[in-house]
Amino acid sequence: MLENLSGCLAGVVKSLRGQARITEANVQDTLRQVRMALLEADVALPVVKRFIDAVKVRALGQEVLASLSPGQALIGIVHEELTRLMGGENADLDLAAAPPAVILMAGLQGSGKTTTSGKLARLLKQRKKKVLLASADVYRPAAIDQLRQLGRQLEVDFFEAGETRDPLEIARTALEHARRQFYDVLIVDTAGRLAIDEAMMQEIQALHTTVKPVETLFVVDAMQGQDAVNVARAFNAALPLTGVVLTKLDGDARGGAALSVRQVTGKPLKFVGVGEKPDGLEPFHPERMAQRILGMGDVLSLIEQAQASVDLAEAKKLADKVKKGKDFDLEDFKSQIQQMRKMGGLSALLDKLPGAGDMAIPAGADDKAMNRVEGIINSMTALERRKPEIIKASRKRRIAAGAGVQVQEVNKLLSQFEQAQKMMKRMGKGGLSKMMRGMKGMLPGMR
Repeated sequence: MLENLSGCLAGVVKSLRGQARITEANVQDTLRQVRMALLEADVALPVVKRFIDAVKVRALGQEVLASLSPGQALIGIVHEELTRLMGGENADLDLAAAPPAVILMAGLQGSGKTTTSGKLARLLKQRKKKVLLASADVYRPAAIDQLRQLGRQLEVDFFEAGETRDPLEIARTALEHARRQFYDVLIVDTAGRLAIDEAMMQEIQALHTTVKPVETLFVVDAMQGQDAVNVARAFNAALPLTGVVLTKLDGDARGGAALSVRQVTGKPLKFVGVGEKPDGLEPFHPERMAQRILGMGDVLSLIEQAQASVDLAEAKKLADKVKKGKDFDLEDFKSQIQQMRKMGGLSALLDKLPGAGDMAIPAGADDKAMNRVEGIINSMTALERRKPEIIKASRKRRIAAGAGVQVQEVNKLLSQFEQAQKMMKRMGKGGLSKMMRGMKGMLPGMR
């Protein structure tokens, strides 16, 4: 996420930390690098200008010049201005309305509206809300069935409209059904177009009038770059938007839309999509995102993600085992890999850890490596998993054949496992930094 921008700004931050004195000359040089990084990340030019001007005014003020550590003070200013640029505070959904609270999803075709509708339903279900999904997209083939399947997968109710092909009628009857069945939230997915057109805008305006949503979320694809902001501005002119959802921020997008959308539209960025899986939707926290961009990590989000994803019973079982001095075996190793996958994989975990950006993960290595490791462990007998030391040449050949890999891959796994064993023994003696150093090479995809 925002890797190029983060890498550049993290480099600027490192160079500033050693500055004993801040002058207009080195501020200008620093801001020139920051400006180039923002422009390369597809941040809108007017937004870049406002940001650079704000940092410059504060950087040359008494706040920095009188500081005992001016380099650190300037980093603090860049962090604060980045946070302000993206909205200042997290803007959550406002569902304070007589139920059902209606959420209307808007956006162009291909932006990820339908998938986001399902992800949002899952998020609200976790918050103990009774959610109903409804699709008013009668134009795109299989759009209704896609949302129906998502609802089934997530165990969220889907409104069946029967043979009705009128979007307004579908929305109206879905709202009536939601009222009668005491749903807390109704999420209405709408039709998109390949480009903004008058008919599309008129239809969604009519839908807005019909269901009177408390939240009108504009879903936009981060891959569009600055075009994403232009499209958001056009929708904002036609609809009373309450927020924006930026999808595919984990793809090849340079991510500038995340920094631009608040300033250009005046509407908060409420969620970001970070994958195709049902759990790939995260509340947007401007301060935490600013920390991640500057290479400071996002430990709070990591903790929240762990609380939501990790099997606490399994974690306690492993902790008790290590505490009693019992051996960490390959079943435990496999369990840890599965827990990590639930949290989005190794790359997602490292993205949120301070200073972990230097740990190289080859492109595509994360999930593939984890799948390969699980396959190898599954090819072992129960005894081999409990006592890996008995795995010699003939067993290695059998395990490799069963997993469909070369014997070298089995050797590599056993080597990684030995490092993991050593780290588990040291875990009680060191902090996070020692643990992270011990993790290098221990897990699939890391080196």
